[in-house]
Amino acid sequence: MLEIGFSRTLPHGMTGFLGEYESTLDAKGRFLLPAGFKKQLADGAGGQFVINRGFEKCLSLYPMNEWQPIFERISKLNDFDPKVREFRRYFLNGATILELDSAGRLLVPKNLLSYANLEKDIVLVAALNKIEIWDKGKYQEFFENFSPGAFSDLAQQVMGGGDHNISI
Repeated sequence: MLEIGFSRTLPHGMTGFLGEYESTLDAKGRFLLPAGFKKQLADGAGGQFVINRGFEKCLSLYPMNEWQPIFERISKLNDFDPKVREFRRYFLNGATILELDSAGRLLVPKNLLSYANLEKDIVLVAALNKIEIWDKGKYQEFFENFSPGAFSDLAQQVMGGGDHNISI
């Protein structure tokens, strides 16, 4: 099992995940939340999460303390704007509350398993305040198709120039 990560909690009870872990789905669609991520949960986050579709063909798993401010912000958007309604439908479609069971597992709803093409081997990847859940093959393919030069160009576009100059 690949395990890279360390504990990092941000101010004000926010979670800041780091790391990447491989896991396996059982026949019912459950997976064990890696101990490395459990250790990184903010104090008081408990065992409740919200899972929904990610921006790519992956799933996003938010601790409840991270989901609440996002949901509150979305709920305040102007319902008379058709783009807001479209965004809400897409973003909230399939969003489901999950709780860790007594064995520390989470059950992924079947519709979300299908969306992300998850069958058995998965990778859980830190994405700041959430965890992305990828099919292992798709995740590996993502990086195989991304060259170091393309990453350098992307880093320059996102992190370089203007007020966003950050040295890595």
